[in-house]
Amino acid sequence: MAAPPTAVENRLRTTEQIQSPVIAFEDVSIAFEANSVLEDISFHLNRGETKAIFGIAGSGKSTILKLAMGLVKPDSGRIDVLGNDITQMREEDLFELRRQIGMVFQESALFDSLTVRENVAFRLMEEHQISEEEIERRVRESLRFVELERTVDMFPSELSGGMRRRVAIARAIVTRPEILLYDSPTGGLDPVTSTTIIELIVKQRDVYKTSSLLVSHRLQDAFVMASHYFDRDKGRMLPLPPGARGDVPMTFLILRQGKIIFDGDIHELAHSKDEYIREYIS
Repeated sequence: MAAPPTAVENRLRTTEQIQSPVIAFEDVSIAFEANSVLEDISFHLNRGETKAIFGIAGSGKSTILKLAMGLVKPDSGRIDVLGNDITQMREEDLFELRRQIGMVFQESALFDSLTVRENVAFRLMEEHQISEEEIERRVRESLRFVELERTVDMFPSELSGGMRRRVAIARAIVTRPEILLYDSPTGGLDPVTSTTIIELIVKQRDVYKTSSLLVSHRLQDAFVMASHYFDRDKGRMLPLPPGARGDVPMTFLILRQGKIIFDGDIHELAHSKDEYIREYIS
């Protein structure tokens, strides 16, 4: 993985680049047949921010990720991703844009017939200008980040569920994406393994500051993310002091019946007066 930007590199970024959102939904609606899924939703994912999306089953959480990838088109509204209105883009142009997005699928979605090395390298091998030596270096670097370099020659069937999920994260970050999308990254995992995955996501968030959308069914996961930070000196996740905010913005978005009913940080969420939200987080 590339090192975090230096102070000089940060100064070279324009104010517009830093402040402009990497994803922006404006009055987006979509329905499948007679079923309305999202109705006139608007939100921004700012550069470097992590936003966790919640809602009951069928509320449209995963649909938001598909819309952000351009895999489905909205019935109305505008979606900007990295400055591009993807609702107007051709499929061949979307392929190029997706190279800047890493996706961690709900069930890992590894290729059973490929080794861990081949799974992680898959998208890099599609970019013919990258040498085999560079691919090998980046694959090992990504696997080292998720602490699974030793599995490089293993097949997915030889890995536990948690290990497969960590390999999926390595595959998502190996291209050094501008945006990461997580679809229920701890779904189906036991609490201990879930904590391991959340710690990796916090590590990615705090070390590389990649803009991220995270869909989850587990509020506890996002609460842990919002109340902890990754200490690079100690190499592990630690709790923030009471009332403190992390260096990297972490926000929550809650959906209900196809609409956004909350978009804010953990402190705003904890003090919400909305009865539905209070019951949902209790």
